[in-house]
Amino acid sequence: MTTSKRLYWLAQIIGWTSYVALLMLATYANNPEKLDLKLVANLFALIFFGITCTHIMRIFYFKMHWLDLRLAPLLPRVLLGALVTSLSISATTTTFSVLIDAKEVETLTFLNIVIHVFSILVLVVFWNSIYFTYHFFQKSRKQELNNVTLEASRNEIELKNLRSQLNPHFLFNSLNSIRALIDLEPAKAKVSVTTLSNLLRKSLILGKENLVPLNEELEMVSNYLELEKIRFEERLEVKWNLDESLSDFQIPPFSMQMLVENAIKHGISTLVNGGVITIETRRMEGKVLIAVSNTGELQEQSEEESTGAGIGLENTKRRLALQFKGAAAFELIQKDNEVVAQLIFNH
Repeated sequence: MTTSKRLYWLAQIIGWTSYVALLMLATYANNPEKLDLKLVANLFALIFFGITCTHIMRIFYFKMHWLDLRLAPLLPRVLLGALVTSLSISATTTTFSVLIDAKEVETLTFLNIVIHVFSILVLVVFWNSIYFTYHFFQKSRKQELNNVTLEASRNEIELKNLRSQLNPHFLFNSLNSIRALIDLEPAKAKVSVTTLSNLLRKSLILGKENLVPLNEELEMVSNYLELEKIRFEERLEVKWNLDESLSDFQIPPFSMQMLVENAIKHGISTLVNGGVITIETRRMEGKVLIAVSNTGELQEQSEEESTGAGIGLENTKRRLALQFKGAAAFELIQKDNEVVAQLIFNH
């Protein structure tokens, strides 16, 4: 049993027992003669039926997902639930009272029943207020923790992306490729310098956002691939299959960039003849698919590779879980002679 469940049952037992203890104390103070075995039995029955009915009410709240509602739509539902629960507790305790002493029927006037139901209703409403206050407090703490984790994850992604683009290896390859173009194709060299500048600037800008439009992510990916094509030349072929209607669709920054980097690092660069990278965005049955495919075979990475590529894939999965709450997923699969990395969003 988890800590929260233990706390819940402890609160149930202590709460109802304390209420009954107060009733017994009040009865003893006002009329000690009434504090007989039948009254004690009725009060213990109240503890049992009170815990049972409120627990059933709590299960109903979970089944109907009322705990996820905002205050305005929640309030009337809770009041109705409290009223039904109060009627149930009152009916069961009254029936028990009559069963152990048939003379109790004589006291069942309409006014007495209303007073009994109302007193139980006040108690159940109080129970609900405590329960939902605790729940909302826990939910708030969980959301705060998720926000902190998400911020840390986003910062890790940003730092990883800056490292991958500003590290000496990447800059060395890009600048060497541009240097080779200066004498042969000066115009192309000039364009490549601008592309590199745009890529680095875009990385700094997008790294500050939680979500970015797909077209901005694609622009950064395009700049990255233009630079890599200078290095790989005919060994790298890029195909685009884009749904233009998704240009404003929001995704986590660097998510596609990371998939393309992995496709080149673990796919194209390992093949003597190079290969093809296909970038695809499309809708399918209420979902949005973003896929990066590369020629090659899916292989297990070494611990060092998986840590380095990594802040990468695992971080992407964690960010999707935190930002989209189960409405997005990441998959890495082998399809024919291609490795396909894809992001799937509910839409």
